[in-house]
Amino acid sequence: MTAERDVILEASDLRTYFPVKSRGLIPRKIGEVKAVDGIDLRISSGETLGLVGESGSGKTTAARSVLMLVRPTGGRVVIDGIDATALKPKDLMPVRRKAQMIFQDPYNALNPRHTVGGIVGAPFKVQGVVPPGGIKKAVMEIMERVGLNPEHYNRYPNEFSGGQRQRIGIARAIALRPKLIVCDEPVSALDVSIQAQIINLLRDLQGEFGIAYLFVAHDLAVVRQISHRIAVMYLGHVVETAPQHVIYTAPQHPYTHSLLSAVPIPDPERQRNRTRILLQGDLPSPINPPSGCVFRTRCFQAQERCAAEVPPLVEVAPGHKVACHFPVTEVPEAVAARTVELAVGHVAAEKVGEATLPTPPTAPQTPPVNV
Repeated sequence: MTAERDVILEASDLRTYFPVKSRGLIPRKIGEVKAVDGIDLRISSGETLGLVGESGSGKTTAARSVLMLVRPTGGRVVIDGIDATALKPKDLMPVRRKAQMIFQDPYNALNPRHTVGGIVGAPFKVQGVVPPGGIKKAVMEIMERVGLNPEHYNRYPNEFSGGQRQRIGIARAIALRPKLIVCDEPVSALDVSIQAQIINLLRDLQGEFGIAYLFVAHDLAVVRQISHRIAVMYLGHVVETAPQHVIYTAPQHPYTHSLLSAVPIPDPERQRNRTRILLQGDLPSPINPPSGCVFRTRCFQAQERCAAEVPPLVEVAPGHKVACHFPVTEVPEAVAARTVELAVGHVAAEKVGEATLPTPPTAPQTPPVNV
């Protein structure tokens, strides 16, 4: 798919670090938070790349770094042929017209002092674009397209529900017909029924305008509905990337297996008899990440090599890349069952609907964290 279409976004070796400073009269730098640590992303026209991972994995920082809302520490970001990382902040205006963002919180993303017409029409004024028939006509057409009543042009955001506010944010994002939209968990703050409506709207807009999406989310069920390809992040690294159907049917990275084991199955019988993988311990600090593979401290596949060597992201099948020295090629049920027998302190397993299995003797006394 990527080779047949125009590449809209290409990020290579993207790194975003935040300095950690000491307290005192003269603060000095004592470390760095490696929020994003050398990732590669590539999205083509009309394609959706889902970016998933648990909280603290660096998803949102990566999304904001792509649009230069957070200035990357290193790497290169090319948006529709423009190297955004080589531009100064005042010269990013052409990039803003090609790439927009839909924010997570529909309540804080809209200025309460501006009307809906003013919010949706702002991109036209900022970019100096005068659409045929005027800005008001164009804004009312966009409002109708995203499911809002054009008669509400002069209403304020506080007069709308959460789902309607997110539609306002979508209308603002598509006003200038951008080629890329970064969606930062756009449905996580909405009810399930409203989530479905917003997902369907985004899919319809993509089919109509050929928009490319970078869709950030932690809900794998939502990502499955909209993504063509999926990239899995852990502690600032992309550990696996593959087409959507491959990630959900034949994942190979242990972390991806653990994420999928936490997704509920809409079948009570299968859910009761299902074995889940629970990761032991907390997410390591991005200030001092583990040596070698960053996932090794919680991995049921970890061996001595994992602590000494950083696994490269290698292609194991067409379009399927994995960063693991010992990728898992078994079915998820077999992987989960095998974790029960491992006498290591990094993994515990629990059988849903049955008694909790005893923790191995060498495991820490802290309760496992369910991913």
